[in-house]
Amino acid sequence: MLTKFKNVYVLAPHTDDGELGAGGTIRKLIESGANVYYFAFSTAEQSVPNGFPSDILKTEVLNATTKLGIKKENVIIYDYEVRKLNYARQEILEDLIKHRKDLKPDLVLMPSLNDIHQDHSTIAQEGLRAFKNTTILGYELIWNNLTFDTTSFIKLDKKHIQAKCDALKEYKSQGIRDYMSEEFIFSLARTRGVQIGTQYAESFEVVRLVI
Repeated sequence: MLTKFKNVYVLAPHTDDGELGAGGTIRKLIESGANVYYFAFSTAEQSVPNGFPSDILKTEVLNATTKLGIKKENVIIYDYEVRKLNYARQEILEDLIKHRKDLKPDLVLMPSLNDIHQDHSTIAQEGLRAFKNTTILGYELIWNNLTFDTTSFIKLDKKHIQAKCDALKEYKSQGIRDYMSEEFIFSLARTRGVQIGTQYAESFEVVRLVI
């Protein structure tokens, strides 16, 4: 079924969210011939640790998405203020509608509607409004999910999870976070794989399924 998706949009509230939630799946989609676009809505300049340039995440997201195989020209970076995306809700919706018209995607990957982070919640809600006629899968960020419905799984090989880890290593400014570790990434992928009797997987909530 994965090969039927030709134009895929990944909605990332912040740089690195798309890789964390769906990095292995992104890699597999590209291997299957999909044209993947990545939208980052905030580079979180106010949250960059001391010792790094304030705009370091713009560089890191380009390096990371390149590692997954996304073309640089397919990475669109916005400068909305971190933790305040809800104040720009209408502007973000208009951005999404514009991109929907530019190239009608047949799959959208975005945060879960159960994600409690205010920025993630905004992107999920506006993503649903903009792409309600499209298949939408909500990706998993377990540190932000009070609940998460494992209603779909993408089977992955070790090489897909390794590509995800290699991409995340490009975020040197974020390396102190536990969920960026290779051990954690592989453990979660193995856990999701066990649930469906395969070695590795990523899980998604089915927000919309258009057949």
